[in-house]
Amino acid sequence: MVYYIAFILIGVGIYGFLTQKNLFKHLVSLTIVDTAVNIFIISLGYIEGKEAPIYSKYTPIANFVDPLPQALVLTAIVIGVGTLALGASLLIKVYEKYGTLDVEQIATKEAEE
Repeated sequence: MVYYIAFILIGVGIYGFLTQKNLFKHLVSLTIVDTAVNIFIISLGYIEGKEAPIYSKYTPIANFVDPLPQALVLTAIVIGVGTLALGASLLIKVYEKYGTLDVEQIATKEAEE
């Protein structure tokens, strides 16, 4: 079930990226795709009936889920926040230069210069 939610979110993000003309909406769509991929990776690492990989002398090692997808998603979240911050700062600079975030208006202003 979680797989379907992740694929629907990926589809929504790609649809938004392809249909919108505003650069801010492109950035939001990219963030939606990033989040959906993280949800998908986490759902791949989940195993019914297993426990979190926290070692204790009372829990056998064979009863743990694989911690690698969790570590990869934590890294991906940090990278996603960094790219979101960089994208937001670039959008601010684009808006300061052109006065708009519409792709078509930016292209016409660039052609005029």
